[in-house]
Parts: sequence; C-alpha cells; structure tokens
Amino acid sequence: MTDGGPVVHGYPHLETVRSAITALYKRLSYDTVHTFEASIVPADVAFSDQDDLYLGVQRVAREMVRHLRLPDARVIVGFREMEHAANVELTAGPEYFIELNDRFRTHRRDIGAALAHEIMHVYLHRLDLVFPGTGDNEILTDTATTYLGAGWLLLDAYREDGASSQKLGYLTPEEFGYVLAKRAIAFGEAPETWFTSAQAYTAYTKGLAQARRDEQQPPLTAAGWAGRRRYAKDRRHALEGGSGGAGASPAGGAYSFSRGPGGAEPPRVSFPCPTCQQRIRLPVRGRVRARCTLCRTVLECDT
Repeated sequence: MTDGGPVVHGYPHLETVRSAITALYKRLSYDTVHTFEASIVPADVAFSDQDDLYLGVQRVAREMVRHLRLPDARVIVGFREMEHAANVELTAGPEYFIELNDRFRTHRRDIGAALAHEIMHVYLHRLDLVFPGTGDNEILTDTATTYLGAGWLLLDAYREDGASSQKLGYLTPEEFGYVLAKRAIAFGEAPETWFTSAQAYTAYTKGLAQARRDEQQPPLTAAGWAGRRRYAKDRRHALEGGSGGAGASPAGGAYSFSRGPGGAEPPRVSFPCPTCQQRIRLPVRGRVRARCTLCRTVLECDT
C-alpha cells in the first residue's frame, strides 16, 4: 500500500502480467473464465460512513465470496495496525481470517478493494495456482482479481495530487488499466463509468491504449505500416534460409520464425495471442484466419 509516498508508473511488470493472464486461461479454461463476464458493480460494495463497520465489512466480504463462487469460504475480518493494506491467513478452510489496516476504519470506500485482493488469494489457493516468488505471486493475484471482475476497485483506490497519494496493490496504475482493458475488450464492458477517481480513469485510458497495441502487432492484419514493413523484412530473411528474425513490438510482445528439422518444411511464425498471450504458431503462407486454442479468439493474420 502506497500511502503518501511516490507512486510507481509505467509497465515494469508487463511480462509477468501477461503470463498471469495466460495462466488463468490454462488453469480455469475458456468456459470458466467466461463465467466471470459480469464484474462486481459499485452498488454491491458501496460502504458509507453511516454503515456499521463490522456488519458492512462482512457484507462486502460475502459479496466477494459470492462473486468468486467460494460457497464454502466463511471470511472473518478484523482490523489492526500494520504496514500493508491487508493480510489473509490461508488455511484449509472453511474459515479464512483477513486483517485490514486500521486506516480502513475511516477510509471505508476502499475496503472493497482490499478485500478483493485478499479473497482472490483464497481463490487462487484453492485452485493451487501460484507463481514462484512473493512478488510475482502478488502480481498474479492483482491480475486475476482484475481480469475476473473485481480489480477495478483496486484501480479506483488510486488517488494522487500534489499533497498526497494512495495506491493499493502491486501493479502500477497503468498496469491495472491494461488488465482491466484486456478484460473490457474480451467481455464487452465499459468500466470507465465506475471510476470515482480521476487519476484511475487516466490510468485506464493509458492501459487501454497499451492493450490496443497488442492487437496491432504483426503478423496480425491490423498491424501498422512500420510493423508490417519490419515483419516483411524479417520474413524475407527467414524465407531465404536465414536463422530467423525476431521483432519486438513496442508493447513488449514478439514474433519469431523457425524452420523444421533440416529446413525441409516451410518456415513458421510464432507470436502471442493478443487476448490470452499464449503463443500461436502458423506456417508462413500469406493471409490466413487462425483461432487461438486457449481463448478461442479468431485472428486475421498475414503471415
């Protein structure tokens, strides 16, 4: 939790974020991911200063449990002074204990954001989906929370002005915006209408632009002129029998060429799916329509 200190911006964790989206599709399947087509809406987690603190926090926790379909999970929430925003005790259940930072007693509008992250820890624990290393695992948790419909609350908790700042979670505001935009594109949502923070809205628009760039990388036909020209040069090198070219896109993705054993087969191009980031491998043969086997996205390509 950043409270008054500097907020990191940009995309320092982008590759881990993309790996987390791929891991969600692989572990849950396309059908399960799409059971989360509806996000938590503001009315479900509204928390005013007039609400009873403990009854209100239990109500919001139950809503998070319901959203993630954790019927056996009973969440008990308390408050104490701590450095971080919250902490969850992961056990075999059926009860899970969450501690929230004492500051949330008077900053109730962000309780939903803190609970969303901690209850996602419970969900991923039950799935046995984990990344090695504490930092990467927290990025997985933020990404999963956002992609499965509750993480817009974490982005909306980001506020910054000349005198103070606040940010929850381990992703930067722009990375939250990126994951939220990937979700919005996949499910046809318009989350920008939910933000109460002007800074969160700005971060979302930046993340949306980054997500759109994923859809404009060669060999996708939506690629821009410069990308298509670079791709044609690398493809020509591969067809002439070179060792293969690799072009890194501004968004950090990449395509690469390869040949079969002995070079008898025509070269193939490998590139990340713009939706789930799983790598797709296609023969180099011109215009082709491909379908990602993981997220079922249909892609128009010019290989």
